[in-house]
Amino acid sequence: MDSKTPALLDCIERETGPSPTWSVIWLHGLGADANDFVPLVPELLRKHWPAIRFVFPNAPVRAVTINNGVRMRAWYDIVDFDLVNRADETGVLESVAQIDALIAREAERGIPASRVILAGFSQGGAVTLATGLRRAVPLAGLVALSTYLPAARNAAAALVDGATRQPVFMAHGTQDPVVPLGAGEQSARWLREAGFDVAWQQYPMPHSVCAEEVAALGDWFDARFAAG
Repeated sequence: MDSKTPALLDCIERETGPSPTWSVIWLHGLGADANDFVPLVPELLRKHWPAIRFVFPNAPVRAVTINNGVRMRAWYDIVDFDLVNRADETGVLESVAQIDALIAREAERGIPASRVILAGFSQGGAVTLATGLRRAVPLAGLVALSTYLPAARNAAAALVDGATRQPVFMAHGTQDPVVPLGAGEQSARWLREAGFDVAWQQYPMPHSVCAEEVAALGDWFDARFAAG
């Protein structure tokens, strides 16, 4: 392994059929773990879809400043309740490198970036968007649920050629007390202005996922598989 390549994260994997031709890498939220979204797979699946490998990585365990330094699974430290200053940018970039390593492993297993969808909830969604900005080799799509674009002030500088070819699905609860709806809307607006095709959905729910959202995401996946 190259000295600059991070060690692969521990992951849970579920394959929906033999010899999968697509991969979905799904990042959990702060304090959760790789098991969090495994139960979503049967709810999301549709019979006509190709065989998919779902990859659910565990975030590293680290101290989280706003939680009094308690150690938990986190993609980056949260240093402030203010969204503008919330994300530890060094931690975000470390996580982006770890996700890139997982994407590279899928290529080694026969699934190119063009058939990989990167998804995440809350903090995992923030890392999804940060990864997407930096993808010179585009993924099949980005899914960002109940989240925001971290370090938005530096996002334009991070955006690389080719990244905006990745379609984006964003969804948010109108009653979210953790990541305010406005933060999600502002992030979606920035991505659109940068050139991304963003599908935006909002639902009367808190910081969570609902059945209507899963159905809309399934429709969006349908379009990705058809395009691919």
